[in-house]
Amino acid sequence: MINVGVIGVGYLGQHHARIYSELGSELGSVRLVGIVDTDRNRAVEISDKYGCEVYSDYRDILGSVDALSIVTPTTMHYQTALDCIKAGKDILIEKPITATVEEADRLIDAADKAGIIIQVGHLERFNPVFLAARSLMDKPVFIETERLSPFLGRGIDVDITLDLMIHDIDIIRALLKGSDSGIPDVKDMKVTGAKVLTDNIDIAMAWLEFSNGVQALMKASRVSFEKSRKLKIFQKDSYLLVDYQNMEIKRFCKKGSNEIIQETINIEKKEPLKEEIKDFAECVVSRRRPVVSATEGRDALKIALQIGEKIKK
Repeated sequence: MINVGVIGVGYLGQHHARIYSELGSELGSVRLVGIVDTDRNRAVEISDKYGCEVYSDYRDILGSVDALSIVTPTTMHYQTALDCIKAGKDILIEKPITATVEEADRLIDAADKAGIIIQVGHLERFNPVFLAARSLMDKPVFIETERLSPFLGRGIDVDITLDLMIHDIDIIRALLKGSDSGIPDVKDMKVTGAKVLTDNIDIAMAWLEFSNGVQALMKASRVSFEKSRKLKIFQKDSYLLVDYQNMEIKRFCKKGSNEIIQETINIEKKEPLKEEIKDFAECVVSRRRPVVSATEGRDALKIALQIGEKIKK
């Protein structure tokens, strides 16, 4: 039995608590011990719903759990995670792993020395459409991503590059990862963006060229009129249109010399966050490396920070 806790039960943290509770009923090997939040009323509301203990200080829960989800503002990730590691607790940290690359490196070093598992919450890796798209991919030459959201007032403590674009940075790196050659380096980068409604970057575009010749164009915004989560993969004689929201893939293929045919790929729908948390629980038991390790979280963070810095200059 794995005893787990959730630190931070805001918009996303409440779903971590819900899923741990569901897994407790479904698997019988996970038990939600408690939740932590500085907003006592919020914490009591969530704890009443899932039948667990309430804590105002995350350090008070460390003696009662084996593993924790850290779903706090990004600026709090480093110290919270470090205290968990020192207490010998495995952790799932929502993206981005930390606010700086240096903080991420220190966490990785501390976790390695302590034998602690760190998984980073890049949940699109567990979206069934991503898994299906990767199996259909064949030597891509160009990748385009779009991640747009209406202004919701969440995640505005960081630039859009760390709030939304970092998902697509991680996805592109995962798509380009070779079995032997690893992940190609970013060879060139061109960016643009702006602050619109906050003191941080609210809209950003980035063009990346990788050392293997593949190019990628990413667009992210939290000031859009509509929500959109899409990925396009262009390859010889075909391209894939991946819709994360609707969990749908459309494949366009060349037929003959001047005809394009379209087909829709059927996807078994699953909740990505639930698949991610289930994988984390399995990592805690088996002591295997997570699908999105701290190192991969750090590498995505590094590129996102570089994009943000270039926009500000």
